[in-house]
This record gives sequence, C-alpha cells and structure tokens, in this order.
Amino acid sequence: MASIISRASRAAARLRRAGIAIVHWFDTDYAPRGADKLRTAPDQVDWVRCIPFIILHAGCLGALWTGWSPFAVGFSVAFYFVRMFAVTGIYHRYFSHKTYSTSRVGQFLLALWGGTTVQRGPLWWAYHHRHHHQHSDEPEDAHSPHVHGFWWSHIGWITCRRNFPTDYSKVRDLAKFPELVLLNRFDTVIPILTGIAVWGLGWMLETFVPSLGTTKWQMLWWGFFVSTTALFHGTCSINSLAHLMGRRRFKTTDDSRNSLILALITLGEGWHNNHHRYQSATRNGFYWWEIDPTYYGLKLLSWTGLIWGLKPVPQSILDEGSRGGHVTSVAQKSAPTHGDFSYATLKRVVPTAAAMAVATATVAPADAPVKTGSPAVHNDLAGRPQGYSASATPTAAYPSETACG
Repeated sequence: MASIISRASRAAARLRRAGIAIVHWFDTDYAPRGADKLRTAPDQVDWVRCIPFIILHAGCLGALWTGWSPFAVGFSVAFYFVRMFAVTGIYHRYFSHKTYSTSRVGQFLLALWGGTTVQRGPLWWAYHHRHHHQHSDEPEDAHSPHVHGFWWSHIGWITCRRNFPTDYSKVRDLAKFPELVLLNRFDTVIPILTGIAVWGLGWMLETFVPSLGTTKWQMLWWGFFVSTTALFHGTCSINSLAHLMGRRRFKTTDDSRNSLILALITLGEGWHNNHHRYQSATRNGFYWWEIDPTYYGLKLLSWTGLIWGLKPVPQSILDEGSRGGHVTSVAQKSAPTHGDFSYATLKRVVPTAAAMAVATATVAPADAPVKTGSPAVHNDLAGRPQGYSASATPTAAYPSETACG
C-alpha cells in the first residue's frame, strides 16, 4: 500500500512539474515555487521544455509535403537575414550592451522586431548574455563548450529549468519599462502572430497571385519553420563554435575566437574575440576587412533618426590588436593589395568537426556541478565597478541606464 501511495505521489509531482512547464510557455514569469528556486535546479534537460523545439524542427518536414516554390524559398532566406539582424543588432548590440541609443518608442519597436526571432524576450536574452560575459568559459557560464560540452552549449542549456526564468534585478536598466517586461513575460505572443502573418501572406499570394505557384502552407513551412530553425542554430553557433574555431587576436580571459565563416552566417557576430575584448562598440568587426553586415545596417538605420550614438572602437583597442604577435597579420590586411582574407578561416573548416568532438569528449558532462550557494551565483551587474569587463583589461562594458532617451 505504501509503495502504491509513493508511486502515486511521484506521478502527481511529475504532472505538476509538467503543468508548470506548459504554463511557462505562455507566461514565462509564472513560478509558484519562486524563480530563485528554479535558478538553483541542476543542469539537466527538462524534456517538457524540449517539446517546442521538437515542434519547431518537425515543422520543417512539412516542406516535404507541400513542395517548394522560388518565392517561398527566397522569402525563407530573406526572413532569416532580416531576423538575424534583429538578433545581432537589437537583442545583442542594443538590449545586451547598449552600444547605441534610441527613444522609448524606438526601443519598443526594436523589441517587437526582436520578438519575431522566436528567441524569447529581450530582457531574458540580455540577462543571459550579460551573465555569459561575466563568467565566460567559467563553471557559471550557462553555455560554455569547454565546461559543459558542445551540444549542451549549443541547445541543451536552453531546455534546462534553471536557465528559464529572467532575473529582472540583473537588467534594471530595461526592467524599468513596463512595456518591455510585458513583451518579455508573454514572449510567445509575437512569434505566434508572426507565424500567422507569414501564413496569411501565403494565402494572399495563393489567392491573388497564383502565377507564383506559392501556397499558404509552403509559406508557413518554408517562411516560418525552416527559416526559424536555421536562425536558431545560426545564433547558437556563436555560443558553441565561436569558442572552438577561429583565431584569437586579443588575449582575453576566455577562449572566444574570430571566424569569418561564423561572421557570414550571423551577420558579423563571428568576430567574437574582438567583441569579448571590447563589448561597448557597435561594431564587432574592428578592422575594415572584417565583414560586419549588422554594423552596416545599424549605420544605415542611424541615418533615419530611429537610433543614434553608435559607439566606436577606441584607438587604444585597435592599437592593441596591432601589437605583439598580431602585428604581421594586421599589417598584411592593412596593405593596399592584400591576399585572400578568407583563407586563414576556411582552412580550419575540416578540423572544426574534430575540435567539436574533442571538446565534447574532454569537458565535464552537462550535469557537472556548478559553484554552489544560491541564485547569487548570477552576480549582479550593479555590483561591478564602473567599466567592468570579462576581458583581461577593463572596459566600459555596460553603459548607464540613460541610453534610452
């Protein structure tokens, strides 16, 4: 009898946890046991949290059923880059680092744009990214491939219960805006509306422009599911691959690296070592030959007046990158007729798979213990001295809360 009661109790507990996880899909601030309790959970996969990712990836199979059309595939590619710009130029370079300024209305519009990426809310994104910079490649880093392994750093950490809640005390500069908190709390609303809008566009094309051969279901599968899945993995490649492949110009305290390949995939985020050396610059490609489409787009956007105050890379940082062991490579790139700048990165494509395997095999498992104590392991940015940076030399990593006009 006691064993039956025990099994029933365990089953009820599992159902309760599953119910909470499902409610979380629609209200991310719902935490009946407290968000602090969630943040002390062990590093392990929450399988209920995997359901949205399974649905997202399974949705790509719909393209096999509907077939394709040039417009649907072209829209999928274009929508990938439009939203990749939102990830890199908005969620990363604005909400996480405040590398430029905008008005409160502009900030809200940027947050709406970012919501179409299906990468949670702007405050959650900024909170976790700032925490990453504070503890890059340390045990507290939620997605370091050197600590947790490649696959955990790429996708596993997002399914972990401890990484789900947003710690608003760590993003006070953003949490003072109720409209941003609302978007962050109900972060599934914009993605759902985006999917409906893409399907609606397909219906209009199918109804009014049948010559395109595009159907509403082609647009849903290609324009939303395929594009969003590619966007997700493109973004996550920075968490995983950007700490495994590429070159290190600056001697930072982590293993961040620069990669042209990743820069092309992510519109400039591949210059990860540059970014970890100086986080406050609007551009990640510090030198003119380092392709950074996100910066070019932000520069164009600044001409409209929607954003302003793009922060440059200090000359001292540029000089630092030109000194020591880097002087030869930097001088070669600065020459009037330089060689193929892609060779150094492209020749590393083959060893990349081996690097991933080695990193996964040699680092601690996903459930490796982290520093104990309490949720305080996610240190408060406000507790850092002005100009704190995770890099070897302090920089003005996180500007004051007055960036939003």
